[in-house]
Amino acid sequence: MFDDTYKTISAPSTGIFKDKGSKFIAYIYPVNSEAEIKEIIISLKKEHHSARHYCYAYCLLPDKSIYRSNDDGEPSGTAGKPILGQIKSSDLTDILVVVVRYFGGTLLGVSGLIKAYKSATWDAINNSEIIVKSINEIIEISCSYELLNDVMHIVKQERLHIIRQESIGNRITMNLEIRKGIFEKVHGLLKKKEGIEITN
Repeated sequence: MFDDTYKTISAPSTGIFKDKGSKFIAYIYPVNSEAEIKEIIISLKKEHHSARHYCYAYCLLPDKSIYRSNDDGEPSGTAGKPILGQIKSSDLTDILVVVVRYFGGTLLGVSGLIKAYKSATWDAINNSEIIVKSINEIIEISCSYELLNDVMHIVKQERLHIIRQESIGNRITMNLEIRKGIFEKVHGLLKKKEGIEITN
């Protein structure tokens, strides 16, 4: 069975971890693009200009095919990787986690750093509201007023979302958002009705 849903977060949140004077503040954001990610990192660097490191990881798209992690000067694999590991083990996507580190003067060692970045990220995820979103397709349909009841019956029955609807003369045009998992079924139901024009 094709799974047409994915998990993300509803709003930004924070988490914190402290060890031997060092402070790790994790910021988690729902994001949609790498351009948006760059802007967030720039603004956090301005906000925390006296911090030592700004390590991050992100995951994008429902299939989680775009992901990246950055250690920002910490020993390789001690920061970005543990952050990304927490994102993946929570099965989240379309999110960015940036952990801002204020150095406390004592070196934590490799295992200490991994634990710190992992813990701060986990705290931020734990403080977030995790939501489930569906992967949707959008189609445009056009029909006469006489067929509107038939269309609305399918819309209600399949819980479709009408994005746009307008009337031109005796015809109605609407854009429907359909969950990927039921797309073929809905497409078939609409096609069965003579007089409904479908354009993808």
